[in-house]
This record gives sequence, C-alpha cells and structure tokens, in this order.
Amino acid sequence: MVGSLGKVYLVGAGPGAADLITLRGAEVLKNADVVFHDALVHPDLLALAERGRKIAVGKRCGKFTTAQQFINKRLVDAARRHAVVVRLKGGDPMLFGRAQEEIAALEAAGVPYEVVPGVTAALAAAAEAGISLTQRGHARSVAFVTPRVAEGEAPSTWAQNAAAADTAVIYMGAGEAEAVAATLIAAGAPRKLPVLVVENATLPESRRIALTLEELPQVASYGATGPTLIMLGRVFDAALAATSDPVSLPACKTA
Repeated sequence: MVGSLGKVYLVGAGPGAADLITLRGAEVLKNADVVFHDALVHPDLLALAERGRKIAVGKRCGKFTTAQQFINKRLVDAARRHAVVVRLKGGDPMLFGRAQEEIAALEAAGVPYEVVPGVTAALAAAAEAGISLTQRGHARSVAFVTPRVAEGEAPSTWAQNAAAADTAVIYMGAGEAEAVAATLIAAGAPRKLPVLVVENATLPESRRIALTLEELPQVASYGATGPTLIMLGRVFDAALAATSDPVSLPACKTA
C-alpha cells in the first residue's frame, strides 16, 4: 500500500479448537494479507488465512519470546504496507492478551483497528466439563486472575481477589502451583476448597484433574506442556466427589 494505512484486526482465536473461532474472526483471517499469531494458535486455524503471510510472535514461559515493543512496531509497519493486518491471539484479545499495549501503539501511529472478541479458555473449560461457573446456589461472582506480574509493575492482589470470589479461574499459574496454593491459603481460601485443573481445553489431548487446594502442588509432577487453567470454588464439589483418585489425569471426552 502506498499513501494510505491498512487496518489492524486484533482477533481472538478462541480456547484451542479451530472451529471455536467466531464467524467474524474467520472472515477476517480469510481476507488477511499478513497474520501475526501467538505460539499456541491451532494450525487448522492458521490455514484459514489462505493468502496471508504467517508470522509467529508468541510468548511462552522458558522459551524464546518476541518483545512486546517489537510486536507493536511490526503491526504499525505492516499497516503501512498491507490493507488487512491480523494480530491473532489465543482466547480473547482483551483478557490477559496485552491488547491494550498494541492498541495504544496503533492509536499513537494513527492506524485504524478493530477488536474481534474470542471465547476465553475459562468459559470453554467450564463448558467442556459441564460445570457452570455461576451455578445457582453456589456462585454469584467469578474472578479471572493471574499471578504473573511484569517487571516494574506494582504487587498484585490476585490472591485476595480469587479468595474473595465464589469461583475463581487462574490463568498462567500452573507452572507455580505450589506457590499459588500457599498464597491462596494465606489469603483465606479453605485448604479443602475444590479445584479443577484443565490442560488443553477443547482439544483432543485435553486433560482434567480434580483435587483440593492443599493438593494442588501435586499437579507439578504431571508435566503439563499445554495451556493450563486452575479453577476453584464450590461449583467443583461434584467433580471432586466423583474422582476416586484425586491425582489422576483422565483424558476428557471430546466430540
């Protein structure tokens, strides 16, 4: 493109399964000239961008990652050369996806943008398990939290917020399960509080484990490699009661 700016679409890829992207998201992908995508986006989803160039810019703990400032610059630069630029993010772009930083960079450069929402992993994991996060009689509040704090940021009150909610979902916390459990208990969460850990929600290799908060550190021995959520609250009472071996990780049934 010469003399004009393209448009950047921040698209939610959904929780994992390629067919859980929204119709709007799929349409934008099909028209994309270039797609900057997260590391965990399903290959079948990327295949929807038939004519677009695919560029991986994912961030994964313990592995090579792309600096956020560099991603911001690439989005702006791409909009100066292409009509349709897609930033494809796992789940929903506006939930723990650092979308605000990208939006700020686009606005500063005068680049038009649109956010296309996606299904976040917490909602998909609950649906797959058949457990409502706001089950009547048990939960009237839900907290989505993460223990991750970027360098230079103020200390987080994630544990207090999670402990105060009827149901809580912890993103990006499975790798530090022992610290998560200790912090939540110190914040007032009951030791016997039911917990459901879900790895690779909506994918054929999805796994679940039902245990109590004090047993949560045992999850570390199972070597989860996919995106994993820690979900806790009384809504998971039945899941815990149905588990004869609290540290088994049965495969979820998938369609």
